[in-house]
Amino acid sequence: MTYSDTLDWMFSQLPMYQRQGKSAYKVDLSNTVLLINHLNYPHRNFKTIHVAGTNGKGSSSHMLASVLQEAGYKVGLYTSPHLKDFRERIKINGKEVSETFVTGFIERNKSFFEANQLSFFEMTVGMAFEYFSEEKVDVAVIEVGLGGRLDSTNIITPEVSVITNIGLDHTQFLGNSLDAIAFEKGGIIKHNVPVIIGETQEETKSVFIDLATNNNADITFADQQVPNNYASDLKGDYQVKNIQTVVAAIKILQQKSYNISLSNIKKGLSNVIENTGLLGRWQVLNHEPKVVCDTGHNREGLTYVMKQLSKEVYNHLHIVFGVVNDKDLISIIDLLPKKATYYFCKPDISRGLDAEELKMFFSKYNLIGESYKSVDEAYKEAKEKANIDDFIFIGGSTFVVAEII
Repeated sequence: MTYSDTLDWMFSQLPMYQRQGKSAYKVDLSNTVLLINHLNYPHRNFKTIHVAGTNGKGSSSHMLASVLQEAGYKVGLYTSPHLKDFRERIKINGKEVSETFVTGFIERNKSFFEANQLSFFEMTVGMAFEYFSEEKVDVAVIEVGLGGRLDSTNIITPEVSVITNIGLDHTQFLGNSLDAIAFEKGGIIKHNVPVIIGETQEETKSVFIDLATNNNADITFADQQVPNNYASDLKGDYQVKNIQTVVAAIKILQQKSYNISLSNIKKGLSNVIENTGLLGRWQVLNHEPKVVCDTGHNREGLTYVMKQLSKEVYNHLHIVFGVVNDKDLISIIDLLPKKATYYFCKPDISRGLDAEELKMFFSKYNLIGESYKSVDEAYKEAKEKANIDDFIFIGGSTFVVAEII
């Protein structure tokens, strides 16, 4: 199969949460255990760092990888979802896995995948682990896909576990309360493995302390440490908390004899985009008018994004907005500014919410705009209507951002 054929098969034959939603979620790790046994346990051939959380786990993973690269390590990076190309999910020192490896891995294991009905995410995790093993990385930063306890990545025993924060997202899988979600994400806490918690939250603190105590794992709440005044090329205000979390994790690695200097930390945090290729985090696409996109999509993420948006100076605000059809719109509607013109659109995936339906819902809350046939059409209309001193924001869904950048 060609690379394109391979991706078509992966996307169409096997469930992928980002496209299909709940039907892709597995309730145990049995398939992953089968797969890892089939691949001869590739994850045992390199060290790992495990990163979970509701928001910030992608940025934190890329920051960690960037710092380790600056320190001279060969660094694997596994993240999800991708924005433009599947290969963004699997990188070594910022370079994406080759199309040849992707097609070869699927061809070699296709009959096994079909026989065992593996999910898209399960086989992608297996692909990443085999690639990192073959390429002999020193360490790999592994981002959890969904939750933690039952996530396919949760077969590793990392150097340090990181949980950025807890918010009410994916409640249909993880539970309807912060403590229930914390328990699921806290499932990555391993016996004798230090854990970093990015944000202290009253509803979740005791859950993490109990899990850490039961696993004899040293626990650090990063936001209770001395503030770290490090700069980053990731400019979202919310990155301040992620930087604190990452620096706390790096301190653990230093204690484990990783050779990481203060200069490595500063350079790593300042060159995340260049070193890792991270996209879509308060990314400035244009200056006159200023155009910014951000992948924040749940209440916690959008709270930070909208707070930063409120600090911008402009004449008029234009918002290109689209969501997936299982989005809890009630949970985010109060965060969105009323003094704006909205351009409602449907991301080009089956889970995308119809733009007209989105428009009708928003109109009930005096958020006014028109619906458009595509993200591209909505963005073009916003650019046509915006004056040079206006501001255009694009967001609501990772998939909306993916179609713009």
